[in-house]
Amino acid sequence: MTRVLDLLLNVPRRYEDRTSTTALDAGLQPGRLVLVRGRVGAVGAKRTARRRRASLVSAILEDGRGVLPMVFFNQPWVAARLDRAREITAFGLLRRSPSGALQLVNPEIEEVRPDDVVERIVPVYSAIGRLAGRPLRRATEQALEVVERCPDPVGDELCSELGLPGLVESLRSLHAPPVPGDASARKQLVEELNERRSRWHRRLAFDELLALDCDMAARRGRRVRQRAPRCTGARGIDERARSMLPFALTEAQKRVVGEIAAELEGTVPMGRLLQGDVGSGKTVVAALAMLAAAEGGHQAALMAPTELLAEQHAATLGGLLGDSAGRIELLTSSVPPAEQRRIRSDLEQGTTRLVVGTHALIQASVRFRDLGLVVIDEQHRFGVVHRQALLGKGRAPHSLVMTATPIPRSLALTVYGDLDLSVLDELPPGRRPVRTVIRTSSSRPRLYDFLRREVEQGGRAYVVYPLIEASDELPVPALEASRAEVTAALPGVGIGVLHGRMSRAEREEVYTAFASGSLQVLLATTVVEVGIDVPEATVVVVEGAERFGLSQLHQLRGRVGRGRRPSYCVLLVQEDVSEEARRRLEVICSSDDGFAIAEADLELRGPGELAGTHQWGPTDLRFADLSEHRDLIEPARRLARRLLAEGRLEPVREGLAHYHRHRMATPPS
Repeated sequence: MTRVLDLLLNVPRRYEDRTSTTALDAGLQPGRLVLVRGRVGAVGAKRTARRRRASLVSAILEDGRGVLPMVFFNQPWVAARLDRAREITAFGLLRRSPSGALQLVNPEIEEVRPDDVVERIVPVYSAIGRLAGRPLRRATEQALEVVERCPDPVGDELCSELGLPGLVESLRSLHAPPVPGDASARKQLVEELNERRSRWHRRLAFDELLALDCDMAARRGRRVRQRAPRCTGARGIDERARSMLPFALTEAQKRVVGEIAAELEGTVPMGRLLQGDVGSGKTVVAALAMLAAAEGGHQAALMAPTELLAEQHAATLGGLLGDSAGRIELLTSSVPPAEQRRIRSDLEQGTTRLVVGTHALIQASVRFRDLGLVVIDEQHRFGVVHRQALLGKGRAPHSLVMTATPIPRSLALTVYGDLDLSVLDELPPGRRPVRTVIRTSSSRPRLYDFLRREVEQGGRAYVVYPLIEASDELPVPALEASRAEVTAALPGVGIGVLHGRMSRAEREEVYTAFASGSLQVLLATTVVEVGIDVPEATVVVVEGAERFGLSQLHQLRGRVGRGRRPSYCVLLVQEDVSEEARRRLEVICSSDDGFAIAEADLELRGPGELAGTHQWGPTDLRFADLSEHRDLIEPARRLARRLLAEGRLEPVREGLAHYHRHRMATPPS
């Protein structure tokens, strides 16, 4: 903290209602916080007998109606302050002494003059280094004397239009709240302040969201000023879909394909986020977009976060597109070096138009002749830097960002504010609901019996573990440690293992065996979270389910329910699982709506570092809460885009950066 402004932006963590002075002849009760005012008498200080270093200061407070003893433990300097003071206020907790008399224990005292107004709402701050308590409050009060010098980056006109108070009013009121004359109004105001729901808190929250949206709008502005390659193959892509696909697109898919096709035909680079629930058909939409780019004479690249998912995408695209756009190449670190060199050469020469890969695609050695479309799957597992690295391999290519993890609209608009949003809100016919239950680890014997019956009836099962190997730090079930137990419990059943440490050849062998039915139970980590499609699978068991987020559990549940038979998801938890964790898991048991589950996950776990790399946990927003302030998100986004269109973005953005400078640590890319 280096600026006076930093003090003003250090919002109180709570507020104390000191708006009513209690007379000393009133019916005082122990356990109450009270504000009293009076003259000081009979000040004494001594060392306690039991602890030589402990000090005790005592005094009497009198207001002409009664007296009240005060005691201060280990605050020897208070004696001198009390001796000098003529009249003070004391705010503290009433307790009974060992003798049964009421007394104020360690109250906060302030010297007052006869004409001072002492009834007020008092801010309480978190310590800043060694600065805390009353000295921090005094420093903030001094900073308030120059609050008028703080320019309002939004301005009076826009504030009035948005129904928000001015910045100066908000800062002043947060540190020195006005005291309403009505008692019920005072109580309501203190509640709003303590819950950070006041109109002044909302103003700071809006500014912070707007600062983020201005960064996003600036990024969007740079994108739309570029000239993208026109993908003329997008014309008639819906007819191509009808002729080449063995199934009909859903109405949601048709709508989204139309949105994408219209942008691919233009010269403004598309930047679109495609999200949908598990099984909504995002890969089909991506395949058609890539086909449109290829048939328009350009190249298209799809980047996935894991080799397993990239392999699955390559196989799926091959099955959907056939030889319509030529051979679909797969580029990952597991591909033999000679094959990698051939693929890189073909991409540079332009003989390969479609490629699927992992981070290997953004290596400096990978060059494209004419990259027209970039598709990024599971975007939340990549950073902005990765996205920009792949886009930088073309001349302003179009981009389609996909996620199979439903993102709450509030979070999507905030984190991906530079992108347009398309939602697949319809599932293809034939998807069956999955019954989801919570079971404790003691129920494993019955669970193994259930798995055996499912296998005997033609079903297959996933058993998902949070760890590959056991850990002393995390006492949760691990795949390798459980392998022998599962094998012994299911004699005669084909059991395979799948995790990220296996080679590509090993993974392909296990997946093929599971898909064909020669393996009926697959012990795996979360590598099966996306991209695995085995319609015969009817059961997914998640060990240590309390360790997973709700959205991830919903993704894992999506591995089943793809065939004709009833399907089940079993969430196994430890015997001593907390009630809080159990209530959280009950959310997924009661809903199969991925977006509703994602909203619940957002409220329970937080949105993570919006400008960083961590996807979940405490947010790096200081003032805004994406659940509490969701009604401010779209207005902030609309205002940022309006400022961009009107050519007024940069002054507002720079002004907001003065207050929210962490947003400007790195310029938006």
